[in-house]
Amino acid sequence: MLIQETLWGRQDKVKIAVDRMQSFVPAEGYYLAFSGGKDSVVIYQLALMAGVRFDAHYNVTTVDPPELTRFIKDHYPDVLWNRPEMSMFQLILKVQFWPPMRQQRWCCEILKEKGGDGRIVLTGIRWEESNKRRSRRMIEPCYKDVTKTYFHPIIDWSTRDVWEFIDLYSLPYCKLYDMGFHRLGCILCPYRSNPKRDIEQWPKFAKAYIRTFDRLLLVRAAQGKETSFRTGQEFFDWWIRRNTKRKSRDQLVLDI
Repeated sequence: MLIQETLWGRQDKVKIAVDRMQSFVPAEGYYLAFSGGKDSVVIYQLALMAGVRFDAHYNVTTVDPPELTRFIKDHYPDVLWNRPEMSMFQLILKVQFWPPMRQQRWCCEILKEKGGDGRIVLTGIRWEESNKRRSRRMIEPCYKDVTKTYFHPIIDWSTRDVWEFIDLYSLPYCKLYDMGFHRLGCILCPYRSNPKRDIEQWPKFAKAYIRTFDRLLLVRAAQGKETSFRTGQEFFDWWIRRNTKRKSRDQLVLDI
């Protein structure tokens, strides 16, 4: 595909990103971490334009928006689906005995960050996304797996750059963006800015969490662990309120 010489009247970020991919491609190809979001759609297209070898992988969390999973199946049938040994609800009951929290977000490590061992993992991480990501480097080792290296070729792109690229090349994207969702990901993730919208959009998932919390209270009671909640609904309501506030780990432990 022909890359336009100038883009958006600024430096050609497309050419730079393609050059980056071509410069670091390993013999076995890249492990492309594909989430179905706008950034991974761009990364996928850039990898095609660069003509580099890659295999794309989607880590299933079991609390993924149905609209997102359908989008991936319809538009990216070659993406490989990595399915977990346990669902989010099973993990809450059998492994963690507590749901993910802002300060205890154990779910990402277990459900989203696996895969790519011994590989160069291609991602769509960008500095503009968060304060935490502003400290990331374009190429960096995985601190939990020394065999894995992360490569973020559009780390310096803005959100505007991403959407203009999608528009320029008429790329498909998940319809949730048109419905007002700015970032996709797990339903009722502790870092979602509007949990009420998630509950309204996916009420069955909210009910599944409540049922899980009902069972969790029984499990905790059987183990002699006290909580201040009488029902799964009370637990769920507290969890939603709690994840909309930023508090210290010490405060979190006290609340539990």
